[in-house]
Parts: sequence; structure tokens; C-alpha cells
Amino acid sequence: RALSPRPAVAVRCQEGQLAVTVRRDLFGTGRPVRAAELSLGTASCPPLSPNPAQDFVTFVAALHECGSTLQVTPDSLIYRTTLFYKPTPSSNPLIVRTTPAEVPIECHYPRKSNVSSGAVHPTWAPFHSTVVAQERLQFSLRLMDDDWSRERLSNGFQLGDSLRFQADVTSEGHVPLRLFVDQCVATTTPDRSSSPRYAFIDLGGCLVDSRAEDTGSAFVSPRPRPESLRFLVDAFKFAGDAGNLLYISCHLRVSPAAQAPNPWNKACSFSKASGLWVPLEGTAAICSCCDTGSCPAP
Repeated sequence: RALSPRPAVAVRCQEGQLAVTVRRDLFGTGRPVRAAELSLGTASCPPLSPNPAQDFVTFVAALHECGSTLQVTPDSLIYRTTLFYKPTPSSNPLIVRTTPAEVPIECHYPRKSNVSSGAVHPTWAPFHSTVVAQERLQFSLRLMDDDWSRERLSNGFQLGDSLRFQADVTSEGHVPLRLFVDQCVATTTPDRSSSPRYAFIDLGGCLVDSRAEDTGSAFVSPRPRPESLRFLVDAFKFAGDAGNLLYISCHLRVSPAAQAPNPWNKACSFSKASGLWVPLEGTAAICSCCDTGSCPAP
């Protein structure tokens, strides 16, 4: 089955602003959300005047607007904001048919090169074309049906079920890419650094939950394509937690498809039959650091 050409939320990080496009059918349920229920950032910036005939809503904001935050690292400037979905309360106060959602958004800019195309005129390739190519990388992470044929419409699970995740990246005019999942973290709040916190994928692509007793968690072989990665995780909840909601945050990354998998770019599952870590691609040596916990940073 072909992947949806448009993700639920698409972000374009431009030179001085970001543009966020939100599909009205945000949850893939066939029931569109209202534009008035969507806002950007802690300042609750509204979308552009929506066109009822279109199936998407668009936000455009300067990088420093809408309550965004800036983090400065040795190599990057990272602007962060959040897309909020706040459904209108039901007319019947006794029931709840929809739940709020928060989608974290980040734009990364290099500190050691020029992000403006205006004054840069290299002879080998226009800098602007490079920026445009970077903008066209679109990542998605979806829960899938049991046969992987389509996105799962429900996010409710029972203990004993398997969660089927599919990560994808789509690009236009880019070199062939291979997708990896560096880390996936489960928390009881939208803050991925909150406690309790369980990293079921860690160390740059080790599915550590696959080593837990009596689990069938694993990366699924073979890949549907290099730009897509599937993995199974047995349903779980935090001990002592009376709630029934988990937030899952994953860090996705790509490498050139022509580059062989290595300790920096890997997808490793633990085989209980052999007692060894097994790579989805590449040699077994690239997974050896999953045992030692000393995997090199990408």
C-alpha cells in the first residue's frame, strides 16, 4: 500500500520563519478537526484564515514568535515550539469524545555556516537549492494495523497486545536515504524528560525492550523500503501508575542509503533464541555496543 503523500503535520523550516501545515483529518479517523481548535506555541497563535474547501490548516510564524524557545548548542541553533489541539468541550459535560494533543516542533540551523542564500553564490551549487532540499525531508511515526496495511485508527491497547510502529521519511529531489530510530521514550506526560521514563529504544538504535523477559519486541525484517522502518513493542504501563495514558517520543534520523550500517546507524534487536543482538542490516559487530552501553554518538 502506498504511503500517504501528506503527513498529518508537516513543518518547513525557512530562513526567518517556520510554516506548519496540519491536515484537518489530524488523527486519520475521517472526522476533521476545526481550525479554531488548533494553535501554535504557548502564545496560542491562530492559523492563517482557513479555506473551508481545503483539507489542511496552515500556520506561518517568525522563528521567535508564538512563545518559541531557542537553544544554542556548539553546532546548532534550535528553535522549539508546540502545535496544540484543544477540542471544544462536549455539550454534555458527563462525557468526553476527544482528547487534547500536543505536537512538538523543532527547527535546527547550523551555527558554522550561512543560513541565508542571499549573499552566498558558490559555483558548484546554489546554496538556496540546498536549503530547499533540506526542507523537503518529512518524518512520520504511525501506529499500524495488525497486517501493516494501514494506519491504526485507535490508539487504545490492552496489556498483552503488540504495538506496531512504522517510521517513514519522504523527500523530494534528495539522495536515497535509509531511516533509523535512535531513541524512543515513553512517559506519562508530554515532557519526554519527566519521570517515570522508559527508553525502549536507546543507544542509537538498540531495541532494549527486546531483551526484557517474555517480550516479542523487535525490529521487523525486511524493511518495506530503505526510507521506512517497522518495529514491534509489547504493550506496557508503569507500575503503580493509576493512569492509562502513555506519551511516546522518538528521535528519527537518516543516513545515505549507499552508506553501510555501522555502530552509529543501526537497528538491533535481541534474539532470545541465540542470546545475541541481531542487526536488521549489516554485520553483528555493529550491535556489540548494545550490551556494553558504550555506543558511539552519531
